[in-house]
Amino acid sequence: MAASVKRPRSSYAHNSSETSGMFTDRLEGEDRFVEGSILRITMKNFLTYDLSVVHPGPNLNMIVGANGTGKSSIVCAICLGLAGKTAILGRGDKVGLYVKRGCTKGFIEIELYKVGGNVVIHREIHVENNQSQWMLNGRPSNQKTVEEEVKALHIQVSNLCQFLPQEKVGEFAKMSKIELLEATEKSVGPPEMYEYHCKLKNFRNKERELENSVKDKVSFMEKAKQRHERDKLDVNRYYEKKRHLDVILLLQKKKPWVEYEATRKELEDAKRERDEAKRQLSALKQAQTPMLRKIQQIDDKLKPTDAQIKAKTAAIKEASNRCKQKQDQLDGKEKEIDDTKQILNLKQKEAEDQQKRLSNTRRTIDDLKTELAKVGDHPDVTPQINAINVELRSIQEERAKIEGEKADLRRERDNVFAESKMLERKLNDMTNMMNAKEEKLRGRHRDTHSALQWLRQNRNMFTGNVYEPMMLMINVKDPCFAKYVETHIPFRDLRSFVFQRRDDMETFMTEVRDKLNLKVNSISAPDKSCSNEQPSLRIESLRRFGFYSYLREMFDAPDEVMSFLCHQYKVHDVPVGNDQTKALIKTVIEEPYLKVLYTTEERYTVKRSQYSKKMITSNSAVNPSQFLNITVDAEGKQELEQQMKACELKLRDIEERIKALQKEVTVLDRRDNELLAEKKHLSEVKGKKRQLEQKISTKQDSLRHMEHNVINLNQIEEGIKEKIAAVNSQKVSIVAEFMAQMKLRAKLTIEKVYLALDTVGLTEEKAKLENDCREGASELKSTDQKCQRLEQRKVQLTEQCKGLLKRGKSICRLQPNESLPEDLCNAFTKLPDTLDEIDAMLNEEHSRAEGFTGLSESVVDEYNKREQEIKNLEKELQDKSKALDTYRQSIAEAKECWLNPLKQLVEQINIKFSDFFRSMQCAGEVDLHTENEEEYDKYGIRIRVKFHSSSQLHELTAHHQSGGERSVTTMLYLMALQELNLCPFRVVDEINQGMDPVNERRVFDIVVRTACKETTSQYFFITPKLLQNLQYAEEMTILFVHNGPYMLPPNQWDEKAFIRRALHRTART
Repeated sequence: MAASVKRPRSSYAHNSSETSGMFTDRLEGEDRFVEGSILRITMKNFLTYDLSVVHPGPNLNMIVGANGTGKSSIVCAICLGLAGKTAILGRGDKVGLYVKRGCTKGFIEIELYKVGGNVVIHREIHVENNQSQWMLNGRPSNQKTVEEEVKALHIQVSNLCQFLPQEKVGEFAKMSKIELLEATEKSVGPPEMYEYHCKLKNFRNKERELENSVKDKVSFMEKAKQRHERDKLDVNRYYEKKRHLDVILLLQKKKPWVEYEATRKELEDAKRERDEAKRQLSALKQAQTPMLRKIQQIDDKLKPTDAQIKAKTAAIKEASNRCKQKQDQLDGKEKEIDDTKQILNLKQKEAEDQQKRLSNTRRTIDDLKTELAKVGDHPDVTPQINAINVELRSIQEERAKIEGEKADLRRERDNVFAESKMLERKLNDMTNMMNAKEEKLRGRHRDTHSALQWLRQNRNMFTGNVYEPMMLMINVKDPCFAKYVETHIPFRDLRSFVFQRRDDMETFMTEVRDKLNLKVNSISAPDKSCSNEQPSLRIESLRRFGFYSYLREMFDAPDEVMSFLCHQYKVHDVPVGNDQTKALIKTVIEEPYLKVLYTTEERYTVKRSQYSKKMITSNSAVNPSQFLNITVDAEGKQELEQQMKACELKLRDIEERIKALQKEVTVLDRRDNELLAEKKHLSEVKGKKRQLEQKISTKQDSLRHMEHNVINLNQIEEGIKEKIAAVNSQKVSIVAEFMAQMKLRAKLTIEKVYLALDTVGLTEEKAKLENDCREGASELKSTDQKCQRLEQRKVQLTEQCKGLLKRGKSICRLQPNESLPEDLCNAFTKLPDTLDEIDAMLNEEHSRAEGFTGLSESVVDEYNKREQEIKNLEKELQDKSKALDTYRQSIAEAKECWLNPLKQLVEQINIKFSDFFRSMQCAGEVDLHTENEEEYDKYGIRIRVKFHSSSQLHELTAHHQSGGERSVTTMLYLMALQELNLCPFRVVDEINQGMDPVNERRVFDIVVRTACKETTSQYFFITPKLLQNLQYAEEMTILFVHNGPYMLPPNQWDEKAFIRRALHRTART
């Protein structure tokens, strides 16, 4: 490699385990630096560096070094030192991860060129709490102040057009046209360009909102006006109806007053008629007085006689009651005699029945004695009955024995059934856990789940063993082990199907991948099983470091699956340790044969350099398990299934034995029934004589009892006769008392008749006088009734007048002592004066008012309210129209200030971009793309490229071009921006990795030509390697990053000697 230098200068770093050196070249003075360019980068305890100071040049800075030496660490230092987020770098998300391992803190210090005094930013990073301490120009500061200072220098580390770290190179091609435009505006456009663009987008959004608002309000106002016109007719009809209702109200007010006046006149007439009737009634009463007095005298005489008649009537009634009582007593005595005779008849019938029973009992005894004589001739059956009893006892013992066996078998069957149910529940629990695993697989990779269903339905297509996805077959022994297994085995293999035979795998992939178009992975197990391979070191020899198991011992899997994992991922040789291992990690990694190991939360990979034979370690966090934390004991499941089958066989055997015993019981029951029937017959024969003797004895006892209790009819008849004689004696005394009361009643009746004859004479005289007064009394009564009616009429009319007067004042809203106002009297004069005319007019006005249906005062209120709303809408619409015109004017002004410079900027970029591509015998162009000129948030920069003469220009996307073509396009676009020189520096990290040698050489030449011009800003180009015989410029600064145990210390580095040797070597070639 050749390098042209004016004044060589060394940049150094020192590390306790490594030595880093950098060779740099830069012009003296800072006059060629753009404001915001980086003058110095100091890193201490940062990533790979103990201490390093970098002095970049003002133009192109080539940072070259092997992978892992620390080139990207400089990029990280630039980003984090200028207040960039860790997400920009695409590495660790915590800033503490950027401190060198083993250190508690580190710092970055960046010096930026600025006219009037450079800016020095110092950031100290603490591992413990991931916090940073900031200093600006030697004074304590905060991140926000640093961000503002960086922004003022037009530095944008979040803009991919200015800062493109290694992990973000691929994202440039994924940027949308809109994102690329915004990044370009921020990077090379004037500061006001992006501001104008944002204003235009905001103005357009507000304009669209105003347009929609104006459109909505115009539409609403038109509808409101149409409704207003429709309601106007209703309002006129409402007022017409209100006029009729006002007339009705006046008529209703006048009507009580007219009714009051008519009623008052009627009251005066009623008073006059009443007074005249009272005079007539007084004259008639004076003519009737003498006859009425004489009638009163007769009434005075009749009153004592009536009292005596009433007394005699009461005495007669009392005597009649006593006679009735005596008659009732006589009837009771007659009934008593009849009851006594009835008792005698019953006793006679009972004696006859008793004689019949005695005769029947004697006859039965004779018959039983005859039958007993016949039975005495039969032989004795007792020996036969005893033999049958012996056989019955043996049958019962045999049955009891069989029932005991059956009970034992039933208990055993119940126990086996309970055990079977318990095993079934355990199997179901395991199946549910497997289903949960399958659901996780379906959620993460649906194609694999679909292929799994296909496999289960088509297993007969395969010859050898075929295993479902590995994540379903692996069963960790403890859920806490799952995270190590998942971290060690990638998900692409966890979802892979494992085949014992390769031809089965090819058949599966043909059916599933080619025919069903499913994206699945499959694995063929090694021909020779590796599942039992021994680890390099016994785990006992590693326990002193905290290791307690190899990864293979943490899970179970089928032999083919385990063989693949041992062969591919050496799970039999990966130890797992605890926190003690973490504490002793420096000692642990020195142990031979340990290539991968795990602590409680980290994975360590140990490699040995082929050059220096030194250990190179890397570590990463162990992520929580997502799939394998659901554990199912496969051996336990298989054992449970075998136990289930054994239980089923045992249950069938028990059932068969129970059925055999039941058949034996049936035979014994049949024999038992036969013996019982025979025993019953013999017992009947043996017991018949005894039964007959018992019956004869019982009947004789019954006969003696009946003979002892024979009824004595003569004695009963004598008692009945004496009782009837006593009752007849009582009847004689009752009849004597009855006759005395009858005589008393007859005497009182005669005395009552004499008094009634006296009363008849006086009554006739009174009737004659009353007949004489009847004609005058009739006239008097009619006159009196007339007076009463007239009085009632007068009271009624008086109350009616008061009510009508009160009602009239109430309707007119007058106080009780207030008279009708003059205006109301004038209004009443225009209305009819009679009730008939008022009622007729009321009916007419009601009919007219009822013709205006569906109208209310709300119609008028709504009409007036809408009229006011229309006025307000017209004013609001006028204001919004003015605001819309103002926005449109602002948009036009901002568009003119933004679009024309933007078009010029894009055209300049296009010219440079096209020239670069043309120099590479390719074609490329950049244009401003939009589908609608008024949609400012849709504007974007479109990059179209063509790398082959036979193809057309195609838009740059993440899929159409190859990785190298995307890298070339990205690099040339950034170089096209470089000459516009509005950002102080650009950083591009390892963008040339995907390029072919031809394109890499061409791009390198373009970078050198463009970035080394005096008009361009600072440029950082990071690469691990360069092609030979490249062209270099004096304006370049080349930073060599060396890292390794055999590096010379900085004080022994001789730059001149290195250059002499390089020139000498070049001259020889």
